[in-house]
Amino acid sequence: MSNTFFNIFPNENFIDLCMYQFGYEQCDPGHSFGPATRNHYLFHYILSGTGTLMADNAKGETQTYSVKSGQGFMIFPGQINTYIADEQLPWEYMWIEFDGLRVKEALSVTDLCKDAPVYHSHSKELREKLADEMLYIVNHPQESSFHLIGHLYLFLDYLLQSAKSATLISSGRMSDYYIKEAINYMEQNFQNTISIEDIAAVCGINRSYFGKIFRNSTGRSPQEFLINYRMVKATELLKLTSLSIADVGSAVGYENQLHFSRAFKNIYGISPREKTEQIAYASCFFAVNSFFRQLNATSTPRTIRRIATINCRPSTRKVA
Repeated sequence: MSNTFFNIFPNENFIDLCMYQFGYEQCDPGHSFGPATRNHYLFHYILSGTGTLMADNAKGETQTYSVKSGQGFMIFPGQINTYIADEQLPWEYMWIEFDGLRVKEALSVTDLCKDAPVYHSHSKELREKLADEMLYIVNHPQESSFHLIGHLYLFLDYLLQSAKSATLISSGRMSDYYIKEAINYMEQNFQNTISIEDIAAVCGINRSYFGKIFRNSTGRSPQEFLINYRMVKATELLKLTSLSIADVGSAVGYENQLHFSRAFKNIYGISPREKTEQIAYASCFFAVNSFFRQLNATSTPRTIRRIATINCRPSTRKVA
């Protein structure tokens, strides 16, 4: 029988980086999981042994990868995957499921993507530090949420450093200064009506050249980056405030609620209203889960139902 233990992270109130679950497993020969998909990023690090990952690439085509000790693999949100322990040398691994408003942007500096989900570190030292942080989180589930999130930040930092794209490492670009200035300007002025010409002017370069170096550096156009950043901030406001959807749109630079809702759905696949319902449901789930943990073993089903009803209030957010 495989040796397994995992924990569900009890707090979803962290915005930039949040953890959902983590664990460890020494798999039996041929043990498999999937096919399945995840709503968040799921990273496995292989401590020993070997196995096979089957995952859909960006085109939806299933690819097969052999993964061994010292490597890992990332499962991306919505990616269909199956992974199987080797029959002769089954793997032993740890995993962390995480997400956050800046995770997609952060991972863009690495080579990890749906077309290349296997983790290869270019530094033994950084790889070992990454493994140490994962081991710490897995072995200390009793620590506070803030304590564990602190170690999650260290884990992500070591992941980004150790898997940084070789293209970015070798390209000592003069354009770095322009990109940094542009991103700083967008982060400070996203709530205003700004154009790509405005951003290029701040950098002191023409629009065409700016668009080219920005895409080469970040993998997306300046307009795509600005829209994505605005939606990140909108999600933060939907989660942390009781502002109406119209007011949230206005706060991130959209005076027209229809335009805001359309842009939001293009990024996340759901409308702002559906997102607020999703957030309310998640909050309800964690509230009820927290109460269940506190219940005495002798509590009656009637008591449990009453507590669940009290803590699952419907959202009162205004649509406009």
